[in-house]
Amino acid sequence: MASEEASLRALESLMTEFFHSCTTNERKREIEELLNNFAQQTGAWRHCLFFLSNTQNEYVMMYSLTVFENLVNKMWLGLASQDKMEIRSCLPKLLLAQHKAMPYFIRNKLCKVIVDIGRQDWPMFYHDFFTNTLQLIQSPALASLGLVLLKTTSEELACPREDLSVSRKDELRKLLLEQVPTVLGLLTGILETYGDKHNVIASTPPPSPTSGENMELLGSLFQGSQYSKLICQPMATLDNESQQLCCLVLECLAHLFSWIPLSTNITPALLASIFHFARFGCDLRTKAKTGSFISSSTSSSSNGQLDPGTLAPTSNGGGRSVQQGGDGSKVERARLGVLAMTCINELVSKNCVPLDFEEYLLRMFQQTFFLLQKMTRENNAHTVKTRLQELDESYLEKFTDFLRLFVSVHLRRIESSPQFPIVEFLALLFKYTFNQPNHEGYFACLDIWSIFLDFLTTKIKSRLADRESVLNRYKDPLVLLLREVLNRIQFRYNQAQLEELDDETLDDDQQTEWQRYLRQSLEVVAKVMELLPSHAFSTLFPLLQENLDVYLGLQQFIITTSTSRRLNISAENDCRRLHCSLRDLSSLLQAVGRVAEYFIGDVFAARFNDALAVVERLVEVTCYGSQSSLYDLETAVPSVLKPDLIDVHAQALAALQAYSHWLAQFYSEVHRQNQSRFINLITSAVDATSPLVTAKVPEKLLLSACHLLVSMASTVRPVFLVTLPAVQNVFSLITENQTRRLPQEAHMLVCRALSNMLLLPWPNLPESEQQWQSRSSNHANLVSALTRDYRDVRGTASQPPRRPHLDDMKTVLQQTLPVLRDIVDSISGESTKSRQLCYQSLQECVQVSLSLFPVFIQQPDVTDEMLSFFLTLFQALRVQMGVPFTGQIIHTFLSMFTREQLAASILQEGSAGCRVVQKFLKILQVVVQEPGQAFKPFLPSILSLCMEQVYPIVAERSSPDVKAEMFELLYQVLHQNWRYFFKTSVLASVQRGGAGEDAMENEAQFTAAMQAFGQSFLQPDIHIFKQNLSYLESLNSKHKLYHRKLFRTSMLFHFINVLLQVLLHKGHDLLQEEITLAVYNMASVDFDAFYSAFMPEFLNGCQGVDANQRAVLARNFKLERDLPSFTQSVHRLVNDLRYYRLCNSSLPTGTVKL
Repeated sequence: MASEEASLRALESLMTEFFHSCTTNERKREIEELLNNFAQQTGAWRHCLFFLSNTQNEYVMMYSLTVFENLVNKMWLGLASQDKMEIRSCLPKLLLAQHKAMPYFIRNKLCKVIVDIGRQDWPMFYHDFFTNTLQLIQSPALASLGLVLLKTTSEELACPREDLSVSRKDELRKLLLEQVPTVLGLLTGILETYGDKHNVIASTPPPSPTSGENMELLGSLFQGSQYSKLICQPMATLDNESQQLCCLVLECLAHLFSWIPLSTNITPALLASIFHFARFGCDLRTKAKTGSFISSSTSSSSNGQLDPGTLAPTSNGGGRSVQQGGDGSKVERARLGVLAMTCINELVSKNCVPLDFEEYLLRMFQQTFFLLQKMTRENNAHTVKTRLQELDESYLEKFTDFLRLFVSVHLRRIESSPQFPIVEFLALLFKYTFNQPNHEGYFACLDIWSIFLDFLTTKIKSRLADRESVLNRYKDPLVLLLREVLNRIQFRYNQAQLEELDDETLDDDQQTEWQRYLRQSLEVVAKVMELLPSHAFSTLFPLLQENLDVYLGLQQFIITTSTSRRLNISAENDCRRLHCSLRDLSSLLQAVGRVAEYFIGDVFAARFNDALAVVERLVEVTCYGSQSSLYDLETAVPSVLKPDLIDVHAQALAALQAYSHWLAQFYSEVHRQNQSRFINLITSAVDATSPLVTAKVPEKLLLSACHLLVSMASTVRPVFLVTLPAVQNVFSLITENQTRRLPQEAHMLVCRALSNMLLLPWPNLPESEQQWQSRSSNHANLVSALTRDYRDVRGTASQPPRRPHLDDMKTVLQQTLPVLRDIVDSISGESTKSRQLCYQSLQECVQVSLSLFPVFIQQPDVTDEMLSFFLTLFQALRVQMGVPFTGQIIHTFLSMFTREQLAASILQEGSAGCRVVQKFLKILQVVVQEPGQAFKPFLPSILSLCMEQVYPIVAERSSPDVKAEMFELLYQVLHQNWRYFFKTSVLASVQRGGAGEDAMENEAQFTAAMQAFGQSFLQPDIHIFKQNLSYLESLNSKHKLYHRKLFRTSMLFHFINVLLQVLLHKGHDLLQEEITLAVYNMASVDFDAFYSAFMPEFLNGCQGVDANQRAVLARNFKLERDLPSFTQSVHRLVNDLRYYRLCNSSLPTGTVKL
């Protein structure tokens, strides 16, 4: 005993030293090693049992429990049965004796160790494990301890980790499910006891929580509901100890509900009790400052903490329930509400609802909507907004989660039920949404409305017959929703909240908080527009008109002098009102642009007048903005009003651009009739755009103008566009060698617009009227003017140039090639004629680029730009370039990319050189996908480049980007050129009854490619693994890869082995399904061989298991041939093999295994 005392003192001193701030890392390592060695000793647990019983040092307790945890989870199999019995007996006794004195985290750890023992031994060797827990729960003094054990049991036994065999996992789940009715009965009893026992209606002064305000019910929701009385009862007034206990019960229920199936075990009484506690969250007393409760002047606290951060239980001598007035109680009451809602959400999140549970579900929704009504009720003391502001934030989040789950998962079940008044529910949701205390809550509610609107749209599309009656049912709520959402995005109605939104910091989606707010709001507007187009339009358009009148009226306040133009509005109040009006106009312009899609297609004629009114107004606004040059005005508050004026102008152009598809349809409808109205619209729009295409205009406005020009040229395509004076001005600006060049992005957009005007076929006209000849020469002139400097580079670049000259040349290349690439890219999906004319204009530039390529091979940033250009050419114009010239390009590239050049580029990961190699491989992917024989002669050199030059460099490195492109190239070579390796067609092999006698060519290259794929499965990069696995599966489905003789005889088992090893080592757990499916597809080539040859060989090669365990594994792998059973067998094999290895590694040496 004395020596154990000495050991304990030594351990306490070591632990204190370890956690002392002055202890060095080296000393900590020494102590750690000492402690680990002590824990590894046989019988160390006996010392730890002594330490636990005799120390107050928390570090020592935690260390001792860790030793026990390690013993139970890793060495239990090898422990003598006598020792196990002793541990099973001592630890629960220790828990019962000391749980009140222990800190809560030590108590929880000890509970976990006891549950871990139950996980191994219950019911065979530890038959009273679960009954002990149930007895503790039924004993008032020890109920909280029993609940901690129950919750831990649910966590550890219902969804156990990998360290159990599948059969044991199944057994535990079955045993637990048998106990569920008893457990739920006990927990219901506790909740009912505390709901009733403490339901003391005290004579509290008004406003009283029991004064009857709760009795008013939501319409028809509760008619005939036997539990409606319970939820309407006055709220329980709980002391601290009772609150803690109820919190623990609800925590247990939340975890139990996460895995038990919905069934009648979840009784109406239990649901009603949970809802009784859910009311605690929407009880305003949770945040009340004073006077809400009877306060206790005398309270003594014990050290019986039940959970982190909770208050000590309160005892009082008076025998009646006393509610603490302190903050802790309010927090605990709110916590009860949050936990109750967590339970409800666990139930509601389950999509699979048995028929006998649907009635319970309806009852749950009735009870939750009672809570929703309670939260959104106004009275003299509180508006809805202040009521929600005073509720606990977590409770509101949980409640919003519930509403989202209800609408997304269950609305389709409940909506048509006569017992569920959906319209009243929407009215409550409306109040709840528009009184949210913060933006995140509002966003979450908008999401719920979006889900509801999607549900409604789908329902109407599937029930066209009674479309009108469905819409009429919901019309009023939807119109209200639209109006309120529109009000919320306007400063005129919601300035205080909108000014809080950040409009500078970008989030992960590259949008500011303000942009996100506006976008989510406009999505709801658009969805309502789809359902109720005329109502939505008649709400939105007048709002736009109102703000437009202010904007258009600014003309009278512009004062022009010889030196400046000034906006003569300077009073602070006027400036603020103007700022708000401009911000609102900008938002409404975006709203009008967002709904453009609802005026085209089948509804074009029906909604023509509305759309025409919008487009005419937008054209008027853009013309006014450009003529008045409002973006250039001096204002009293330049930092605010100038950006506002620029933004409105830019948004008007963007909104007009959104109607380009409508304009295109208008053009096709009127092309043989009187076009004057259409011509006027287009001419005015271009007149408004053209003056903005200059470097002097702010970039935001310039880019909006350029995008509109591109849409006019590419989407609308009017015949007369190119002849308009405004367009001619833009041509001159771009093609003349101007000193003030546009910023690069704007320059590219304008060049794309001008090129498309000349290259894209005009709609509604026959080929003979397309004027291709004149358009072709104009396009050639355009390209010639754009590339003048670029073509001049060729004459001066026969040898590597010197530094100053080199920089100038690089600038020319980097300005010109992106423009050419963009021109090619924009016609890549167009007719052959357009592509033909494009190539004719570009031919000389392509020749120049090819001749410059060797000169700049050592300049990766330039080579990167060149290869981007060539990649786009190959993707869009390879037919037009013709085989001889394409061959010349590939030959040049293959000769330039030597192994040294490739190595130098690839080794600098993420560099321009690396990108060059990626693009080169992409070009080769395009080449090998080309049908016909033209490019077949390049296959050997492409394969050689892949396997002999690129692969050796990337094989042992991560190089994810180059690797991904190289494997895609390999896949395309195999897929598109299968007969390069296998001469026999698929049809012939089917006729011969299988692919048994493959006539193979180029076998060595095929084998090398397959080895590269196999090797990639041994590496940690999950993206490459996933990509390559899908490539193999694709080759199998398209070409029967796994059935080919070479693959079947010399590779199949190797691949299955590698994939099973990946599953065993949990290398890519996210891809479990894909890997198992691939194993099945490979095994199904020859199931007999798989079961008779592969499985015995695989199991014999498995390290860390003995012969008996191998036999069990083999026996459990059922000889099934369907995918679900096979998948189950693979998962079982992997799980049990891991389990056996874990058990065997923890046995003491020399242990005899039975």
